[in-house]
Amino acid sequence: MARHRELRGRGNGVRVALQVTCVNDAMFPDTGKAVVRLLRRLGVEVDFPRAQTCCAQPMVNTGYLDEAVPVVRNFVDAFAGYDAIVTPSGSCAGSVRHQHALVAERSGDPALADAVARTAPRTYEFTELIVDVLGVTDVGAYFPHRVTYHPTCHSLRMLGVGDRPRRLLEEVRGIQLVDLPQAEECCGFGGTFALKNADTSIAMGADKARHVRDTGAEVLVAGDNSCLMHIGGVLSRQRAGVRVMHLAEILASTDETEGESDGPVVGERAGDIS
Repeated sequence: MARHRELRGRGNGVRVALQVTCVNDAMFPDTGKAVVRLLRRLGVEVDFPRAQTCCAQPMVNTGYLDEAVPVVRNFVDAFAGYDAIVTPSGSCAGSVRHQHALVAERSGDPALADAVARTAPRTYEFTELIVDVLGVTDVGAYFPHRVTYHPTCHSLRMLGVGDRPRRLLEEVRGIQLVDLPQAEECCGFGGTFALKNADTSIAMGADKARHVRDTGAEVLVAGDNSCLMHIGGVLSRQRAGVRVMHLAEILASTDETEGESDGPVVGERAGDIS
């Protein structure tokens, strides 16, 4: 908690960088834009390091730790000098905070290990940054829909984000937040697990989709688009009529912006996202 207090005491002078993640960059750019829009509304300026690539989680999870070394080295170089790194993914935040040290140790490079030791503690899943660092739960959001929340495995178990996402959702004006049955059960995605164990993954996704339908929710929300992509695919094939949305997009919605979609995100390192 000391790192939270140190950054919180500096107010709006904190230099924050967005790690957008591979999935969001390639398939869900509105999520990254929503994070920036929300943080700007809260008085935080956000940089977008153009040198960023993958967090190395796919390599680590499949046992390619040696191949992960240059990816981790690029990460610490790209995000060096920032007070905080924010990412809209419990999965990627968990990789940085828990897996990068394993990769650095295996590399035998003390300089890389030192860089990881500086970078990992400054990496936040975005609800951690909002609640713990900014000290905010009411972000001024407006979203008049019936919503249910799925806590993703890495955010729940690896990071321990706890009730931070729900606390933020509960302050959204107009929202009707309903509990998801068996919420803490895995959705079955798990990255390469979904490819290597497709039948099991589909069965788990079907169970999760059934629980979502039972809530009568219009929207399923979570903090990881990879999980939403999996569950959303099942719901779509079932013609369930349930939208999936990343938590950041709901929190960024206001009376004026609710339902709108922006254009592509661009920006430079040490600049901002325009």
